[in-house]
Amino acid sequence: MPATSRRNLLFGTAAVSAGALLTACTSNEPKQSAAATNNAPAADDKPGKAVTIGFAGPQADHGWLNAINENATSRAKKYSEVTLEITEGSNDTAAQIGQVQTLINKKVDVLVILPADGKALTQVGLQAMKAGIPVINLDRIFASPQAYRCWIGGDNYGMGLNAGNYIGEQLKDKPDAKVIELAGLDNLELTKQRTQGFDDALKNYPNIKKVARQAADFTVESGQAKMAQLLQAQKQFDALWNHDDDQGVGALRAIAQAGRKDFLMVGGAGAKSAMDAIKADNSVLKATVLYPPTMAASAIDLARALGQSKGVSGMSELEIPASITLYSAVVTKENVGEYLPTGFS
Repeated sequence: MPATSRRNLLFGTAAVSAGALLTACTSNEPKQSAAATNNAPAADDKPGKAVTIGFAGPQADHGWLNAINENATSRAKKYSEVTLEITEGSNDTAAQIGQVQTLINKKVDVLVILPADGKALTQVGLQAMKAGIPVINLDRIFASPQAYRCWIGGDNYGMGLNAGNYIGEQLKDKPDAKVIELAGLDNLELTKQRTQGFDDALKNYPNIKKVARQAADFTVESGQAKMAQLLQAQKQFDALWNHDDDQGVGALRAIAQAGRKDFLMVGGAGAKSAMDAIKADNSVLKATVLYPPTMAASAIDLARALGQSKGVSGMSELEIPASITLYSAVVTKENVGEYLPTGFS
């Protein structure tokens, strides 16, 4: 898939100098002093100091995770002075800890880590920071802010909130509307946050009641099996929110097999298959809420800036931010053309 640039957010426009010349004063006007300005260098596309970035992520056994790897590697190739040391990736926490320790021993300049389990990887994040290697914590957050220099990731609560608000607006005039939820892995904090956001949004629509929730495993197979169970148990409902577009492929299969067309579906993450279905408008899937894998490209941008002791263009601060939360936009038939290039396979 094409690596979608987020440089417009982070590094795309040069900062306007606060020291612009003032209009010349006449002899009877007091001279005005210029405002204090930040002349520190900001990251841009021009080659700078050589930086070696270590990248450690979980096993790419899911479309979104594979897109994370592709975004990171593609963005690193854009910079001639950046060397990317990338690990094989593992969902086994002990194996991933070992991979990060190897990168620490190689004395990389900056580490970008998407932990399989944020809590379990916290200690190795602390180890890197104590070794003088700044860490960009990608998405799944470490248990201690001391384990990373900057966190960048998606808004799981906002994802659920925006899904709920979209469904709420579609059903606000329907008395006694019913919705169901096909969640992800319940042992992940992100799943709980998505559900909480969804539930909070529905509180704004007293005519809507959530009548069922089933947790799947972020896979096509689990999506199909769990959706079939929901359809069997719920003979009538008006909307479905599915947390993940990969498991949504299976969910749509189950829906087609059951011959159901009597409700609308909202997906999650932003897979190309989901956007194609939304554009075609020939299924129950009417929207998906983004969880952009482009965050990995942004993490490489931030790591490069950090390794070169630069700030972020367009911001006055000397340093990169401590945290960046990405927005979960709702993609519909009306705006799918804008977001389709970001869809992942």
